[in-house]
Amino acid sequence: MKNIKILVATHKKYQMPKSDMYLPLHVGREGKADLGYQGDNTGDNISLKNPSYCELTGIYWAWKNLTVNNIGLCHYRRYFTIQKKTFNAFNRTEMIERALKESDINKVLETSDIILPKKRNYYIESVWSHYQNAHNIKDLEETKKIIEEISPEYLKSFENIMSGSTLYLFNMFVMKKEVFDNYCEWLFDILFELEKRIDISNYDNYQKRVFGFISERLFNVWLDYNEFSVKNLDLLPLEKTNQLAKYVNFLKRKFQK
Repeated sequence: MKNIKILVATHKKYQMPKSDMYLPLHVGREGKADLGYQGDNTGDNISLKNPSYCELTGIYWAWKNLTVNNIGLCHYRRYFTIQKKTFNAFNRTEMIERALKESDINKVLETSDIILPKKRNYYIESVWSHYQNAHNIKDLEETKKIIEEISPEYLKSFENIMSGSTLYLFNMFVMKKEVFDNYCEWLFDILFELEKRIDISNYDNYQKRVFGFISERLFNVWLDYNEFSVKNLDLLPLEKTNQLAKYVNFLKRKFQK
């Protein structure tokens, strides 16, 4: 059994870490051109759900098809690092070399259950109101109903997260595979039930990513309930993010409602 495997969720050809610990995973691979990476469409999979499940199709594939001691997920342009966070657009190779190493992970997991990014703080609104302003709040309301029905012990944690103003984003993590398996069983039971109850046929391509959006909130609910010891690490971006454009788009969604 391999010790650690970190999925690198991608939908395009991109420069990847050289370490075998990192597994480039083509999410939404079914029906798409071969990028030369492992696809999420082998074995037990939900690859065709990628437009609405985002990187969760990769998470599902790993749950059902990988045998490792520890599992993680990052994105093709976003990694964990313990080194000083700087951006060098002219030397991506140098940047990738700063991504988390296997020795780093082993050391952290000696004293922590899970490696996570630092939380996002919404400052002026709650997690619930942010979702209400950015997406269809009825989907989150239905999620709450499902938790009440099939995982009522998580309801208090759901309310804690939704009334708060901080959130772990990106579905990025490193944890023991057995813990990951338990999370996936809980998560997909909820999401598959939600999929039966909501109609997204009239959503645009962005809003159709609803199960990806919901899963980020549910990940936080699961973490809150289980009270794991967490080590927060910096993220290593390989491309600059246009924060102004993201803020403008959020305001557009907020005031179009």
